[in-house]
Amino acid sequence: MCGICGIIHDDPERPVDRGVLESMNRTMTHRGPDDKGFYYGRGSGLAMRRLSVIDVEGGHQPLISEDGRVVAICNGELYNFKELRRELESRGHLFRTRSDAEILPHLYEERGAGLVDPINGMFGLAVWDETERALLLARDRMGEKPLYFARVKGSFLFGSELKAILAHPGVARRIDRGSLAKYLAHDYVPAPHTIIDGVMKLEPGQLVVWKAGRLEKKTYWDVPRGSEASVGENEAASELLGLLKKSVARRLASDVPLGVFLSGGIDSSSVLAMMARIRRPEEIKTFSVSFAERSFDESSWARRVAAHFGTEHRERMCTPAELLKLMPRVCDLLDEPFADASIIPTYALAKFTREHVTVALGGDGGDELFAGYPTFQAERAAGLYAALPSFLRRNLIDRLAGLLPVSDENISFDFKVKRFIKGAAVPGPARHVVWLGAFSPAEQRELFSVDPPGGVFEDAARHWERAHGASRGNRLLYSYKKLYLAEDILTKVDRATMGVSLESRAPFLDHELVEFVAKLPYRMKLKGFTMKHLLKRAVGPLLPKGVAGRPKKGFGVPVAKWVKGPIRDMVLDYLSVDRIKREGNFRAGAVSGIVKDHMSGRENNAKKIWSLLMFERWLERWGT
Repeated sequence: MCGICGIIHDDPERPVDRGVLESMNRTMTHRGPDDKGFYYGRGSGLAMRRLSVIDVEGGHQPLISEDGRVVAICNGELYNFKELRRELESRGHLFRTRSDAEILPHLYEERGAGLVDPINGMFGLAVWDETERALLLARDRMGEKPLYFARVKGSFLFGSELKAILAHPGVARRIDRGSLAKYLAHDYVPAPHTIIDGVMKLEPGQLVVWKAGRLEKKTYWDVPRGSEASVGENEAASELLGLLKKSVARRLASDVPLGVFLSGGIDSSSVLAMMARIRRPEEIKTFSVSFAERSFDESSWARRVAAHFGTEHRERMCTPAELLKLMPRVCDLLDEPFADASIIPTYALAKFTREHVTVALGGDGGDELFAGYPTFQAERAAGLYAALPSFLRRNLIDRLAGLLPVSDENISFDFKVKRFIKGAAVPGPARHVVWLGAFSPAEQRELFSVDPPGGVFEDAARHWERAHGASRGNRLLYSYKKLYLAEDILTKVDRATMGVSLESRAPFLDHELVEFVAKLPYRMKLKGFTMKHLLKRAVGPLLPKGVAGRPKKGFGVPVAKWVKGPIRDMVLDYLSVDRIKREGNFRAGAVSGIVKDHMSGRENNAKKIWSLLMFERWLERWGT
């Protein structure tokens, strides 16, 4: 695992400022504390930070072709590199290391921009052709690894994190107001946008080629979204088990200690079940964290699963005070506004795990493959809600929801009911943005100091339309993979794990497994109101009793209580009238009203407050 960055000038005679490139690279030391490497050519400079996982001693980057023409750097892991290396060697290519990334310059010599097609892996990569003065950037199919780029005064910049781009003195830190509106709607800024005007994110499954000052973008892979496969459940369950085991086996390649994140839920337990078929139980290390807040604690289930498979299990208790101490470090890592508070316990788990291993497998992606979120049940319920006579919706359900008291005991129920009703009134995929995010367009009109930009739902609409050939349920899953998975879940996991120099691998996101599940009928994923039906059928018999059927529990923090308690002063400071007026982004009265309503108990505005707080902290650290 690494961090990569680079500068390419339009003018080949203009040398790259080595001090600037070194500064860009230094911002990502946490991604790769073991090594650093640089390449300087005619008007070009590439750099990387390395976390040594494969070929610890010899895998130094950049990696260069035999004739010195092609230079490659890579963040991630290329799981099928041994097969591809054998094929390349049979065609006469010579290798100097055992590194997985060394296949890249040779694949480029054989395939050009098609080098990504045969790769199975997670990556953000860059390949520089010194002869053609052409740069290729590519991001893995599901978006596990990030990649940013920008044009600045006759130069092209790229980096694994936004902070690397911001380290270039030519980048103006102007907030893109359209992206700010998207952040407030989604809790993150969806690709290809970023919070900084002029800086872009490469989308999953895409590549760009820069040459002679021109940029061309293409999609080299996408999640299948056509007609559903005709297959029975028994056959599908058997095929699923085989693909998952194969995926886990690919992700066990490592020259450093490796373990498993274990929550006790079906996703991480399924990964462990497959791993137990490949390795002896005593060789498997599992990790979990427990919480004093019982509503978030799953540690007893994690212990039960670990005991069932006989793993070497480690667990650490995280108190609210300890989680709060991690908040400044997490905010420092987040160089874009990001309002998923579960990144804090995710960071805590990663930090604990890194004390023992360098690589950890996790269950990320299972929810987006198999309809594992309550919002998929809510989508079904919204259809029933819409079928009610309008007077009944208006006069009964809406009124009851509005009268629900707000207190620490029932705040979650109140919030969910009100959020469901608000989202149910919105058509298509946009209702899920409302359910998951903080501010609807109407609420943004009250919030912004001037008219807010439109188009906050355009990304959801774009992905929804792109999947028009699939069933309604599979269209919804396609949108979740492109937005919530890539931009929230995988961003959270990448920043949290890389923040402690830990590599995370996600077997559910192997593209062969994704392709198979995406083509299955939606009824195999959400059967009635039963989520993850096929996964439960396939893996349930391998797990301890009760694991497959237990309700999903989020990996969260009690934000509503924090806002009224330990971070109250922080909220009042960062969302103060004077500060909001001085910055000029939002109406001070609107922000003040949101805070007062929550503190007084009139409304549960914890999600809105957290979203605003995370933006303000980002602005203080990374903004203008």
